[in-house]
Amino acid sequence: DRILLDNLDPEEIREVVQERSRTGNRTPLEASGGVTVQRAKALAEAGVDFISVGSLTHSAKAIDFALDWKT
Repeated sequence: DRILLDNLDPEEIREVVQERSRTGNRTPLEASGGVTVQRAKALAEAGVDFISVGSLTHSAKAIDFALDWKT
């Protein structure tokens, strides 16, 4: 289980991380929503435990790939 921090900027994430530390809560935090590879470093430095980077799969080109064989 983890808490999802959706569409927050790094400063907002820092505030959540600080509040978690203040309360002693150990639930992992995950940043998601609008995350790009370029923003990932800033989000990691803000203190989240996990980052979901949807742009990795949103921009991937699809291919038609089959693995057919006859015996």
